[in-house]
Amino acid sequence: MSEEGFHVHGPHDHEVEHAAHGTDPFAGRIAVMTAIFATIGAMFGYMSGATQNDALMFKNEAAIKKTEASDQWNFYQAKSSKQNLAELGAVLASGADVDRYKTEVERYKKEKDDIMREAQRLDTASEDAQAHSEASIHTHHRWAQATTLIQIAIAMAAISMLTRSRWLNYTSMGVAIASVAIGALAMAHV
Repeated sequence: MSEEGFHVHGPHDHEVEHAAHGTDPFAGRIAVMTAIFATIGAMFGYMSGATQNDALMFKNEAAIKKTEASDQWNFYQAKSSKQNLAELGAVLASGADVDRYKTEVERYKKEKDDIMREAQRLDTASEDAQAHSEASIHTHHRWAQATTLIQIAIAMAAISMLTRSRWLNYTSMGVAIASVAIGALAMAHV
């Protein structure tokens, strides 16, 4: 455009202007499809993060329960040592001391039984939390796979719009369908 208001279009200007103001149904469909893919990807990404957090929470709970169980087993061992000393005292003692040591032996046996049940309960709770953690991490991997595939589908859709390649467009739809299928497996905890 010159200063006098005279304007001459270059050979490509008409095409650029037409593309900017015109309606391209192929590009429009790809844009809508990409927006849908991005929405699905956002949901998959959220679920991936949520299941990863669950896995970490269960793993932490398993470690806490395992530590508590270890404390109980140590307490059990201490009671066993005291019981052994009381048994030794009953053998070495005489008179009234023998009965006192035998009473202590019975008390330690009862205390050990209670401690052992609690330690076993905590061990079971730790194993259950560990199993939940492993199940959650498996589900997390499914969500992550679905998220990755939907991101690939978005990239392929963008390339198909730039190259105007219909087969690439259909391929991106196929990858998106595979992503949704894997997301369904994650939702079903498979």
